[in-house]
Amino acid sequence: MRHILDGAIARRNFIASLGGAAVVGLMPHEARADALETALMAGVETPQSGMDPSSQSCSPGSIHFPTVAEIEAQVPTRSYRRAVGSLLLNTHPDGKVIQLAKMPARPTLWDFFELRFMKSRNHCLQSANKALQAGADEEVVLACLVHDTVQELIHTDHGFWGAQMYEPYLPARSTFAVRYHAALRFYTDAPAGYCYPNEYREIFGIDYVPPPHIESSYRFARAHRWYDAARAVTVNDLYSFDPKAVVKTDPFIEIVARHFKQPPEGLGNDDSASAHVWRTLANPDLPL
Repeated sequence: MRHILDGAIARRNFIASLGGAAVVGLMPHEARADALETALMAGVETPQSGMDPSSQSCSPGSIHFPTVAEIEAQVPTRSYRRAVGSLLLNTHPDGKVIQLAKMPARPTLWDFFELRFMKSRNHCLQSANKALQAGADEEVVLACLVHDTVQELIHTDHGFWGAQMYEPYLPARSTFAVRYHAALRFYTDAPAGYCYPNEYREIFGIDYVPPPHIESSYRFARAHRWYDAARAVTVNDLYSFDPKAVVKTDPFIEIVARHFKQPPEGLGNDDSASAHVWRTLANPDLPL
């Protein structure tokens, strides 16, 4: 499966989307990493017919990747923190946020997909579709469907944030998969079909070492009976996504109806431990 920059056409298109080679040449590593992260959320190219589906871009080869120190040195050059979710800012120079449509009085998960998960929904729908086609059970498909939607609010530690956001509404195994998929991304599992991707060498630095809480989470999840569910989310996460593909919600309507505990008063209006997260997503322009 293809890295987003594999192939001359893909590289040219990506560079052109940033303003051309001259502009990219002037961009600091951090800005390039932000651009790549945005492109990843939008989706990477699907493998062409006949391509070996196991040929993931996991070896750094001769590609130059920034170091952790180089990435950290760029922090003062930005006007924002990279933890901030996609819904809350526009990282393009002189970019502005858009006017959001108002949410229904009793919003459902699908209302949030339509009106708030604009940056993450295509990625998550394709992830869930890939899991469905691979024969994953419904709890795994559901975890894939929602696994990155919390990144509309926050990027850092998004597995933990996402699990907190969805825990009152998902089956326990689905919540486990959402919580631990983010930690498992940093650790290869060749038999499961997952290896450390070059995308992370670009975003985190070639010499990046996961912090202790990620290592601890990985070891806990690796020994857990639900490890397969969390690992399945990572396997269906990064690769083989097409930014032009449109995946309909139809295959997932009944899965959500069977397994998602929709509060009758609407997400954010119930008394769950994460209702405030949904209210923040619904009303991100409130000053307090």
